[in-house]
Amino acid sequence: MPARIPLLLDVDTGIDDALALLYACASPEVDLLAVTCIGGNVNARRVAENTRAVLELAGRDDVPVLLGREQPLVKPLETTPETHGPRGIGYAELPPARRPLERDEAPARIVELARDRPGEILLVTLGPLTNLAVALEKEPSLPSLLGGWVLMGGAYSVPGNTTPTTEWNIHVDPDAAKRCFLAWARAATAGKPLAMGLDVTERARFLPEHLRHLAIRAGAQPMDAARLGLEPLESAGSVAANPILTFVVDALRFYFEFHARYDGFYGAFIHDPLALAAAIDRSLVRTRPVFVDVETGRGLAHGMTVADWRGHTRQDANADVAVDVEANVFLERFIDRVGGLASGTTAVAR
Repeated sequence: MPARIPLLLDVDTGIDDALALLYACASPEVDLLAVTCIGGNVNARRVAENTRAVLELAGRDDVPVLLGREQPLVKPLETTPETHGPRGIGYAELPPARRPLERDEAPARIVELARDRPGEILLVTLGPLTNLAVALEKEPSLPSLLGGWVLMGGAYSVPGNTTPTTEWNIHVDPDAAKRCFLAWARAATAGKPLAMGLDVTERARFLPEHLRHLAIRAGAQPMDAARLGLEPLESAGSVAANPILTFVVDALRFYFEFHARYDGFYGAFIHDPLALAAAIDRSLVRTRPVFVDVETGRGLAHGMTVADWRGHTRQDANADVAVDVEANVFLERFIDRVGGLASGTTAVAR
């Protein structure tokens, strides 16, 4: 790949997607070519509005944003306002985006970029896989044309977070996920996707203390930052005066409250920034190759990512599933980069 990674993000923004967008904007290795939007945490049009507003907050209104398919392939769309709030960004408020959506559709842009730069584009999907599945219909050679694919999705050896067996992104459109995994299974010349499932993303717990350090990195006064180490979070003074910090605090306050109710700790799993960080730097994770399929039938296993760890199917591996992660290294890097973005300085890669 080139010195800067030509990156295409597919998102369902979402609190943790928004944090991933900020991380991408703060990462000097990344050449963010476009962001494509899919319904998931909220409906696709709200995703597109959130995405453009976050990019503008980060000073990246030059990045094209494209609307994707508004419904899953087969089942009705489900959203999760209890997790991300009715608008998808918790308690945060952002002004309406100034830049309009691109006229192209998201799957078409995915295919166009892959054809124009074969073997270069890194696709990172942080939501349901509907856009990628539609892109595969348009271009079956996509697995070989992309420079790589990293997905946040699945639960490969741990329980689900949506049903006993299912992770949210796969649950929203299991039919799309099945098509995508099988497409990579059939593509003999394609590299295996990196699958970042709950197995590793739930090890990255972002806590009030991390938020306090992020505020200090952004230049907030220590006394103002100290209030972020309390429950509930309180944005005041130099924290409230910083628009990126204000957004992060107000979004995370909702996310922290959700996790306190359902997961027993006041903090948050920041799944999507971790997946993006691993896409940029594979040394953050340890993986195992395995054949993965997705259950699309009814019942308790609906949407389950079935990983054949013992080789019962005798199928070649079609995914590198992350099984271990340098969570503390990632959290330090997230604090440094997003805090650096908020301070108006260039974050230092490390």
